[in-house]
Amino acid sequence: MSEEILINITPQETRVATVENGVLQEVHIERERARGIVGNIYKGRVTRILPGMQAAFVDIGLERAAFLHATDVLGRTHAPSATAARAPEAPERRATARVSGPDGPPPGRGETAAPPGIAELLHDGQEVVVQVVKDPLGTKGARVTTHITFPARYVVFMPYSKHIGISQKIGDDVERERLRGLLKAALDGEVEGGYILRTVAETVSEDELSTDVRYLKRLWQVVQQRMASAPACSLLHEDLPLALRAMRDLVRENVEKVRIDSRETFVKARDFAINFIPEVAERIEYYPGERPIFDLYAVEDEIKKALERKVPLKSGGYLVIDQTEAMTTIDVNTGGYVGRKNQEETLFKTNLEATQTIARQLRLRNLGGIIIVDFIDMTDPEHRRQVLRALERALARDRVKVYLTEMSPLGLVEITRKRTRESLEHVLCEPCPACKGRGVMKTAQTVCYEIFREILREARQFGADKYLVIAAQVVVDLLLDEESPGLLMLQEFIGKPIHLQVDAQYSQEQFDVVLM
Repeated sequence: MSEEILINITPQETRVATVENGVLQEVHIERERARGIVGNIYKGRVTRILPGMQAAFVDIGLERAAFLHATDVLGRTHAPSATAARAPEAPERRATARVSGPDGPPPGRGETAAPPGIAELLHDGQEVVVQVVKDPLGTKGARVTTHITFPARYVVFMPYSKHIGISQKIGDDVERERLRGLLKAALDGEVEGGYILRTVAETVSEDELSTDVRYLKRLWQVVQQRMASAPACSLLHEDLPLALRAMRDLVRENVEKVRIDSRETFVKARDFAINFIPEVAERIEYYPGERPIFDLYAVEDEIKKALERKVPLKSGGYLVIDQTEAMTTIDVNTGGYVGRKNQEETLFKTNLEATQTIARQLRLRNLGGIIIVDFIDMTDPEHRRQVLRALERALARDRVKVYLTEMSPLGLVEITRKRTRESLEHVLCEPCPACKGRGVMKTAQTVCYEIFREILREARQFGADKYLVIAAQVVVDLLLDEESPGLLMLQEFIGKPIHLQVDAQYSQEQFDVVLM
């Protein structure tokens, strides 16, 4: 599968698009005025302990305090000091969450005591070094952890651990043992810190691993120096800008080209590649064309489509995607597809096609959290099994951790997808000021009847010589046309005249009743 990465640079924002076989799969956007902070390391100060939630709020110098759960406190044996150069061995649990098989955590030591609570780990006013694992989302502050990690091209360094793990996506046992041996050779007997070999490390050489290890150790030394001298609520380490993060995290063997439309960023990316991923350097190209690079690959059109609720399928069916604060729902419909055989076969084919589109839309829209997929009901158990397996295979290509459940009797599949940054819709859009994000508005007729009730309420409570109704044009037009008999009956009932006035600034739902 051929893949290209397109990087569009403007003074205001950086956009990265991943295109597979000519089809847009992912979009990453970073704006200068609202850069993501995932991966940044701060020296924070605990501002509030929440025993009922086993969590604490930590001031890291941002608008909203960060959220630190007890399970994210280093070791859960003591709170990590902001000035400590070393910490006790970090629990292998977190390091091995991404690995499997022989690289799992060591056997338990038979400990039965309950882990300490948040009040035993932290206290108000304490300084603590934390790393952001989730950007602030909506009204929530950033999610942070004291389990510090530093990702490089092939290796993730964990300074507070001694564990060596290998990505579970590297399934070949021989290759896993080879990589383990190479990493131990690159460490040259040193035991400080733990490491996880990333998926892209497959077939890597010892020299390439050694380069990563040296870079990560130097980086950790710099951060340690800043930890000792920086004041509380300050930034200790900032992750790479989006263009270079894309080079580090997105460029793999199947990436044929990386095209960048900024000469300055092209030079930085090429230098970064020469130093850390030399095999990729020749694939980086500067795009000087007059036609915008995203227009050239139809990326702009695909981004616009990704903001719509309805997603068409080639067969004639379609998906309806709705995002709410609690979850995202995806409804599969046959639409105009009638099939060629029987109804069961038609439903099966539509659901099967939908699995590929669903997996792509999750990546493209960066949907996270709880996702409920409502497939069309199928009576054949084998068809249900095949649809679920097809969805699993499609989701396997996702770089983000995804988990899905078995299909329920109602045809529902629950998916959880790790959320670390805002969805595409939240980055590019804001709630409608008229409907406040509900997606619906009261009809003009409903507003007319609300006006009638409000006038009646005012007439009973207060005395007035006349009433003035200020509303949108469509509401006033309806009051003067279809609802005019009701308006006349109301005037006769209260014995006072009612005047109407249009305000172009009012939305359809807005109105005021003024006593005169």
